Amino acid sequence: MKLAAPLTAASGAPLAGVVAAVNEPDPQAGVRGRARSFAEPLLAGETTPSGENLLAHADAVADILAGIGGAETIQAAAYLSYACAQLNRPDEVIGKVFGDNFARLAVETAKLEQVQQRSRAGRAELPSDSELAGQQTEAVRKMLLAFSRDLRVVLLRLASRLQTLRWCTAQRLPLAPSVLREAHEVFAPLANRLGIWQIKWEMEDLIFRAQEPDTYRQIAGLLDEKRSEREAALEQRRAQIETALRAQGIDAAVSGRPKHISSIVRKMRGKGLDFEHVFDVRALRIIVSSVADCYAALDWVHQHFAPVPGEFDDYIAKPKVNGYQSLHTVVRDADGRAWEIQIRTRAMHQHAEHGVAAHWAYKEAGAKGYVGVSAASQYDAKIAVLRQLLAWERDLSGAAQHGLLDDRIYVLTPEAAVVELPAGATPVDFAYTVHTDLGHRCRGARVDGAMVPLNTALKNGQTVEISAAKEGGPSRDWLNAELGYLASSRAKAKVRAWFNAQHARETTARGREMVEKLLQREGRTALALDQLAASLGFKTPDALFETVGKDELSLRSIATALHPPEPAPDADAQLLQRKAPAEAGGRGGVLVVGLDSLLTQPARCCKPAPPDPIAGYVTRGRGVSIHRRDCPSFRDLQARDPERVIEVAWSTPATGRAPAYPVDVSVEAVDRQGLLRDISDVFAREKMNVIGVQTQSVKGWAQMTFTVEVADTGRLAQVLHGVRDVAGVRRARRK
Repeated sequence: MKLAAPLTAASGAPLAGVVAAVNEPDPQAGVRGRARSFAEPLLAGETTPSGENLLAHADAVADILAGIGGAETIQAAAYLSYACAQLNRPDEVIGKVFGDNFARLAVETAKLEQVQQRSRAGRAELPSDSELAGQQTEAVRKMLLAFSRDLRVVLLRLASRLQTLRWCTAQRLPLAPSVLREAHEVFAPLANRLGIWQIKWEMEDLIFRAQEPDTYRQIAGLLDEKRSEREAALEQRRAQIETALRAQGIDAAVSGRPKHISSIVRKMRGKGLDFEHVFDVRALRIIVSSVADCYAALDWVHQHFAPVPGEFDDYIAKPKVNGYQSLHTVVRDADGRAWEIQIRTRAMHQHAEHGVAAHWAYKEAGAKGYVGVSAASQYDAKIAVLRQLLAWERDLSGAAQHGLLDDRIYVLTPEAAVVELPAGATPVDFAYTVHTDLGHRCRGARVDGAMVPLNTALKNGQTVEISAAKEGGPSRDWLNAELGYLASSRAKAKVRAWFNAQHARETTARGREMVEKLLQREGRTALALDQLAASLGFKTPDALFETVGKDELSLRSIATALHPPEPAPDADAQLLQRKAPAEAGGRGGVLVVGLDSLLTQPARCCKPAPPDPIAGYVTRGRGVSIHRRDCPSFRDLQARDPERVIEVAWSTPATGRAPAYPVDVSVEAVDRQGLLRDISDVFAREKMNVIGVQTQSVKGWAQMTFTVEVADTGRLAQVLHGVRDVAGVRRARRK
């Protein structure tokens, strides 16, 4: 087998020696040996961030994985994951030598480690109680969850962190606060959740030793003071119980339990006990063959020793959330000394020591990657592990609805801050998550240093850098789902909000222009806009302008509000211009109830015509303005000056001939050639005089207003029916 010549180590050195080491492997060598031979020339001269030789670190990690029952393949991955950093194209090199399955595992593990290192490096060493320290810890949790689709990645990182703690303790080197904080708040709880007690207890002891060295030495000293006496008593009690159980026909193996200092201190502090009263200083474990034997052994123990009230737990009938099963009891011997005893089957013990690793093995190579061992099937084993990780995440976040199975990814800013995004998110989603303004001005993106299109789907662990314009806004294309620019609903909402705000600004500007022109015509440019808005019931001038810009308030209503009220009734009478009796009921055809010979004129805002219900409004200097009773402007006038409203009715002129009244007709239709001609023909056919036409075309739709003269609006309804029959007309109505 030959590799392409350009393949080199990250340092630039050719990989000939590395390739030779694996091209012709020892037929007797296992996959771990082959992986170590591959990685040795790459790792021998390298060190970890803590200063440990990288090859020695990989050896220790592989040994830890072997100790918890990890298959040889995952042990081999420990070497390959560290070798990735020394290769320019690790997926290609490792894939050719070991297969794609190994390459994916190694690259994912290396990526997770690099992301964690960069996240720590992006922040200065922080006090453990600082807000940023908490954010950093949460970021590590999120990254572990993001990569936990492959359990092997999580196990490799657990073993690596344990070895770092071991080495620093052995070398008497201080642990970096960030490393210690991650171990205490992330890795040890994760080992606990996965049920890997062997790693959990050792990691907690090493963490406690680094955090409280004086207390650790004190408890260790107390344990050493009477070690020989305690061990003799332990051996005597162990042999007694084992012999007695075997005599009862129970195949039992009884052993002493290791003393975990962190656990002892936690019990002392949690229960307010002194050292002599901590039960698990004297602890035994009984391993039997079956569940029935567990309860039989418990029965014997409780018959021959005095149970301590409140110190019994049945984790067989009700297992812990991580699958742990065992019987726990505390009893006192004849001398009054307390003994903590655990009783479990061999299968339960295997799970208790190694957790999910006891139920999980890996193929030497293959696409599936997982093979169930103790679980009923590969599917059951994988679901069991995912449930543990899901429960762990819920424990940490307190959010029962947000779980591991949610499609989330985690990427980095250039400053190594972790950003959580939905699966399929793009650089535009990233920009809006970092800051709304950055999203609006986003114009380009680099992912891991390379320019990419803005609709590129991001992946876990990538570093994203946004190029932004100094000013500007989003593109409407970003809201086009087919183009794939946005996956986040929050980002989509922010884009829509920007366009809505832009539209509101344009509407407000249009309304401001209309109001200012009205003030110029009325000679009232000195009027305070705040005062005008308040007089019309608006909190701010912009609210008034937006309403006018939307055509929800007529300029006539504003013009009416510009004139101060004249409460004196005599002044009102002087404003009424009487007509000659012969002219009463002239062109207007309106009779003022209770009065005669008053000047009347139809209002231009609603253009009334018989037989519309009408009312009159006494104007200043222009007589009585006649409105339709459903006219919005009239309602405004009536609400503001009810005393100026008078009753009016339609009348028949002395000539007996009904006058014609102008009314406006609104027509909406599909814009096409000849549309105006066809509609005009309908009015001509009905002998209805058209005295004005306004048309506007918007996006293929024609908005048309016809001003026609009618003597009776009842006939207008018949004419509109004919207009609606014209091809393309969607709506025709009187305004």
